[in-house]
Amino acid sequence: MTDKKESILHAALELFAKDGYNATSTNRIAKQAGVSEGLIFRHFGNKKGLLEAIIKDAEYRIGQLLAPVVFEDDPKKVIRKLIELPFSIGPSEYDYWKLQFKLKWEEEYNNPDKMKPLVDKLAWAFAELGYENPEKEAVLLNQIIDAISTEILRDGKAAQEPFRDFLVGKYKV
Repeated sequence: MTDKKESILHAALELFAKDGYNATSTNRIAKQAGVSEGLIFRHFGNKKGLLEAIIKDAEYRIGQLLAPVVFEDDPKKVIRKLIELPFSIGPSEYDYWKLQFKLKWEEEYNNPDKMKPLVDKLAWAFAELGYENPEKEAVLLNQIIDAISTEILRDGKAAQEPFRDFLVGKYKV
């Protein structure tokens, strides 16, 4: 990938994550990237094509991040790895995650099945550990982790660490 194309992607990601997709013009992206607006259209066709390139990269990153949880064979480690997951993401990745959370509200880009493999794996782990309602427990823990992730993106990890410790103790993992 060329440096200019990379600059466009980086600028778009930053602006989309900060201000939202609809509020960000290709003109602003071009200015921030230090390129002509025409270069955006040449590389990505339009603003939607640019967003789709970012989403494709983000989906790859999500897959890489979730793989250690989904492929874990020890049910306690599945739960522990999920609890630790939002704390393992570095600040350099925050824009990707902020954009993912913003896109949840965009019907065209929301994919509720994206987390299904993770929730299914959690349900398996809770069933293996003898929980009464493993599917509900899995959805609940996923929602809690979603909320913790949101707060980390907004305010940093320190304020959420007590919740990580609480969940580790609660689930004895």
